[in-house]
Amino acid sequence: MAATAYATAPVEPVPLTGASLALAGFLLAVGNFMVVLDMTIANVSVPNIAGGLAVAPSEGTWVITSYSVAEAIMVPLTGWLAQRFGAVRVFVLGIAGFGICSALCGLAQSLSMLIAFRIMQGVCGGPIMPMSQTLMMRVFPPHQRSQAMGLWSMTTVVAPIIGPILGGVLSDQAGWPWVFYINVPVAAACSFFAWRMLASQETPTSQRRVDVPGLALLVVFVGAMQIMLDKGRELDWFGSPVIIALALVAGIGFVAFLIWELTDAQPIVDLRVFRHRGFAGAVGTLAISFGAFFSSIVLLPLWLQTNMGYTASWAGFTTAYSGVLAVVLSPIVPRLMDRFDARALVSFGVAGLGLVTFLRSNFASNADYWTISLTFLAQGIAMPFFFVPTTQIALSSVLPQETASAAGLSNFLRTTSAAFSAAIVTTAWDNAATRNHADIAGALHNVAATQAQLTHAGMTAQQALTQIDNIAQGQSVMLATDQVLFGLTVVYFIAATVVWLAPKPTLFAGPPGGGH
Repeated sequence: MAATAYATAPVEPVPLTGASLALAGFLLAVGNFMVVLDMTIANVSVPNIAGGLAVAPSEGTWVITSYSVAEAIMVPLTGWLAQRFGAVRVFVLGIAGFGICSALCGLAQSLSMLIAFRIMQGVCGGPIMPMSQTLMMRVFPPHQRSQAMGLWSMTTVVAPIIGPILGGVLSDQAGWPWVFYINVPVAAACSFFAWRMLASQETPTSQRRVDVPGLALLVVFVGAMQIMLDKGRELDWFGSPVIIALALVAGIGFVAFLIWELTDAQPIVDLRVFRHRGFAGAVGTLAISFGAFFSSIVLLPLWLQTNMGYTASWAGFTTAYSGVLAVVLSPIVPRLMDRFDARALVSFGVAGLGLVTFLRSNFASNADYWTISLTFLAQGIAMPFFFVPTTQIALSSVLPQETASAAGLSNFLRTTSAAFSAAIVTTAWDNAATRNHADIAGALHNVAATQAQLTHAGMTAQQALTQIDNIAQGQSVMLATDQVLFGLTVVYFIAATVVWLAPKPTLFAGPPGGGH
């Protein structure tokens, strides 16, 4: 039989070496970078897209939602796709399809066309990130797999930071279609050379049936959950019957999905990988910490622009400092994993993120540029200590034939936690600012005297009241930012302990090939 099941232990391919290994690693990292970049590059372009297609900005947000839903559904399917078609084929076809759909997005003449193409782009892009992880573990020899994960993690860390900056520049200077066109040459080159380099590293396949009920339940619960998170703030959360209905569908669908997948003989998503304590502990740490991390990189640019007078570009440049030391340290951290307990490195990284967040929770509205920027620079020290060992612990804890499924579930939980936390944090920030404004307004003294002074200085009575209210609002937002950041600090320090649920790693070689 040509197609073999994963359990049959096929002949192991020889890992790549020398220039071939370097080029393969580069191609896998670039593919991952492109997809992660696309998660944030389009976010800042929504106003330009809405204006170009003559729709309301609230309608333009479906450009983000449609991609998120499609990608969120595809990521956990990665294990099934790899077993059915082969990891290299899935990766190469995903990259090629991503490039084609990016071109179609740029050519779209209406919002409905753009949303359709963004769904297709999300379908193609979803498997790329976990497949790049799986193939990194396959093509690198055992003693270099921790360095491979360092390279992979570096792209995951840097891409979300660069995305908003690049998206803003392209939208302002070249027009919103170039936010999508920029992917085309990268995807074309990456898919062509990846197939040439990696064809010999293909994983074995098996004729697995399609778990139709499991797939249907996955589509229903993930789709409902993602739309609920993306539209909750706009629709006033559970004050809206639409959000309530979506929450019920997502909750019931999730429970039904769990029951079906855990009892089906050939599930489309292999949830049994959670039986490995190392995987569960590492992924739990990853989900909690990345949720806090992602929500902070959503919140802080908003605060800089709404309260500190920064433009979108300058907010992007400020947050980009976090990538400087992250890039420097990402190749160094894997070497430390050979000398120190990786769980200790993870705890150090997560606690470091918590410490930086705690320092930010003491910001005042008079914080200068370098006071803010230096916290982002310091954050870059902690990031590789969190991302690199956590990923390695997770993938090294599962059986070789489970690597693709583990990578898919790990990325699914990471992106889902990011969506949940961003929605919760931005809502909490708004609510805290409203509450603080009411408290500050009630505590003001001698408002009439202050108004009289401002009127005497040349303002009208209404202008004077508006000025006082603006000052109160600014302080309300500043306090809300500090309060939310302190809450994230607590989350980080809790997450720093979760990784110790995993057993002590004995060897960071990873699975022998990731495909049998």
